[in-house]
Amino acid sequence: MLTKTPVHSDNYPASFYAASANKHDNYPQLQENIDVDVAIVGGGFSGINTAIELAQKGFKVALLEARKIGWGASGRNGGELIRGIGHNIEQFKPQIGAEGVDAITLMGFEAVDIVKQRINEHHIDCDLRWGYCDLALKPKHMDEIHEDYEDLKRMGYSHELKLYDQHSIQEVIGSTQYLGAMSDMGSGHLHPLNLALGEAAVAKQLGVQLYEDSAAISIIKGNKPVVKTALGQVSCQFLVLAGNAYIGHKLEPYVGGKVLPAGSYLVATEPLTESQCADIIPQNMSFADLRIALDYFHLSADNRLLFGGLCTYSGKDPKDISARLRPNLAKVFPQLANVNIDYEWGGMIGIGANRLPQIGRLPDANNIYFAQAYAGHGVNATHMAAKLISEALTSQAERFDIFAGINHMTFPGGPALRSPLLAAGMLYHRLLDKL
Repeated sequence: MLTKTPVHSDNYPASFYAASANKHDNYPQLQENIDVDVAIVGGGFSGINTAIELAQKGFKVALLEARKIGWGASGRNGGELIRGIGHNIEQFKPQIGAEGVDAITLMGFEAVDIVKQRINEHHIDCDLRWGYCDLALKPKHMDEIHEDYEDLKRMGYSHELKLYDQHSIQEVIGSTQYLGAMSDMGSGHLHPLNLALGEAAVAKQLGVQLYEDSAAISIIKGNKPVVKTALGQVSCQFLVLAGNAYIGHKLEPYVGGKVLPAGSYLVATEPLTESQCADIIPQNMSFADLRIALDYFHLSADNRLLFGGLCTYSGKDPKDISARLRPNLAKVFPQLANVNIDYEWGGMIGIGANRLPQIGRLPDANNIYFAQAYAGHGVNATHMAAKLISEALTSQAERFDIFAGINHMTFPGGPALRSPLLAAGMLYHRLLDKL
């Protein structure tokens, strides 16, 4: 049985997160011409946290969101807060050197600390729980886990790590699918929409001007960029583009051409009993396996299993998300094969060709910054991107320049060819997964 949730009263897409959102402000539509130090396009984690970082440094900031704060991936994602930024950072050593690779690794640790500090300092109610496991489905994954364990120790990772083999893994997960795992008590899970809404409230308290239903229609570049909306405009000294998968090719082709929107989907079961929860996830951790087309899951605060993993590149949502994800859920947890699914939802994440977040400036306008392409791992990486942009705007660009120095391919052929090209590339990696 599937209980289809109604669209949230303030126009959020139907999801478990929207149905359990905290009470929050609605922000006005921009209907005038304003002048600020920094304008930000995008009301997700990247935009909101850039606004917070800059407002704390004394900048006058305005943020434009096309729909509602946290409407996109920031308010619909899997809710897993996992150490690290990007995938296979070693591949970028020819461009940024060993020091750059180590710097990004350390920023991947710091990114989680930024989220933790934001939540604790401002008492944001978002169901934060610590504990996460990488799961191995085959011997190659176990080799990767052991290598990661040694690398984390070498880099001075300060949180508890523990390795599990096929005999001890039942301590953390009630499934027979996995050969082993590594737990990490410095990563965890949370309610992402409530985090975004709480952070928006922090930004408002700091004096940020927040506008919803205020889509950027066009950008005029120059010494003072201008962002035009349907009913108003913002003039600024600096502009930050933080729309990620929703930025659009027409608004800024350079940025839009380097990120592909890909669909990602989740379900939430009915509330489980305490005994069911103890059986499947005895330590209330979050999980993800190590495949490209991965499964990821954890328990919600009201004991639902949130289970995701389906990713599509066609631009069209599956007709029945639950029907597509239920077999995956039942394979991991056969004991839940017949559990009711109460919610299903999805949305667009931003993926770049090399699966590293893209943080930089436009080549034809060095007062316009951007951050995007988190490849489905953006809860922490967005917060780090915001910090790096704020550093760059206050003449502390060393860490920003590491990311800005990495080349990112523009998908060829315009929007029409991007999805088939990435789909072909992802199929190749999925085939490698099967070896």
